[in-house]
Amino acid sequence: MKIQIIGAGLAGLSAACALTEAGHQIMLSEAAPQAGGRARSYFDKQLGCRIDNGNHLLLSGNKDALRYLRRIGAEHTLTGPDEANFPFHDLKTNRGWTLRLNHGRIPWWIAAPSRRVPGTRLADYLALKRLLQARPGDLVEPLVGHGPLYERLLEPLAIAALNTMPDIAAAQPLGAVLAETVERGGFAALPRWARLGLSESFVDPALAWLQQRGAELRFGERVTHLPPNQPTILAVPPWVAKELMPELDVPDAFESICNLHFKTPRGPAEATFHGVIGGLTEWIFLRETVISVTISAANRHAHLGQEAIAAQVWQEVCQVLGQTLKLPPYRVLWEKRATFACTPAQLAKRPGPRSPRPLVALAGDWTDTGLPATIEGAIRSGEAAAKALLSQI
Repeated sequence: MKIQIIGAGLAGLSAACALTEAGHQIMLSEAAPQAGGRARSYFDKQLGCRIDNGNHLLLSGNKDALRYLRRIGAEHTLTGPDEANFPFHDLKTNRGWTLRLNHGRIPWWIAAPSRRVPGTRLADYLALKRLLQARPGDLVEPLVGHGPLYERLLEPLAIAALNTMPDIAAAQPLGAVLAETVERGGFAALPRWARLGLSESFVDPALAWLQQRGAELRFGERVTHLPPNQPTILAVPPWVAKELMPELDVPDAFESICNLHFKTPRGPAEATFHGVIGGLTEWIFLRETVISVTISAANRHAHLGQEAIAAQVWQEVCQVLGQTLKLPPYRVLWEKRATFACTPAQLAKRPGPRSPRPLVALAGDWTDTGLPATIEGAIRSGEAAAKALLSQI
């Protein structure tokens, strides 16, 4: 029996690959003219080069994302250091430092001042334990929000992982991220990112893999209703899922992400990244021809125009790099509904992979994966939806 998958973002692609590997025939439908959703690459005519529509940093403990890449033969397309090193720069003090985790599970890096966050004490790191033990109603800032560890590490980490400001963000999903990465040791927290682009790693190899195995791929086709008695995985944004299935309860509050891309050839230097605190800029990704910047939980900056935000961010990039450079050509990409707001109230609205209707399963980073809305969560949701659907067939 043919299984229909609606939506070709990473959740839909993950479900399609899992079901194809299980021996099922797949029809994958996507309303957009291309696959990838919020994690894809495209040629930007304004910059005259290829860019990602967003920046995504994975960790080596993201086992579902790495298994997905191995399945489609694309694990080699990621790059990153051999050590769990995270460089940061404080714009207010103009000081840089690098967080250096050791590989093993025993976190002796906490005892080494040269490896931990500057100005922190051993006792400060009990905050990590509080996050790991967070209860459903706990918020990040009230739980751990004080001192240099919070200001220089936990706050930027929470904003990046949850895409929600820590004073209203649920602590439990952040604890889940830490449990699967940092708590397991530095070997599970190695930074990883796409060497060439998101599509080259996560999308194009998956489409080729599916086509080689007979999957039917349809782009530019919007599905307006769910056919009865048709095994289906609904891998679309929550508001689209609600339109197709009005009885479904879904998250309905969202946060934006602002990504900026500056075209500035650096030559064949090794790609790297920086965490930034004290300004608009939060993460800088340095590539061969483009410097990209991510600002998460960006609803708070919605009043800023593109020219203003680009000028300030570029000034901050120059400060981090220790250079004075003229503002190059740039592109500002503002995703208004990038993720659901990761608050306790919105977490309660996340459905599991089983929908209220028989033979229909749900996938997407907005479903209840136990994680915030990340690539790892999206890919995990596709696997869970495939299992939920197969249990009904």
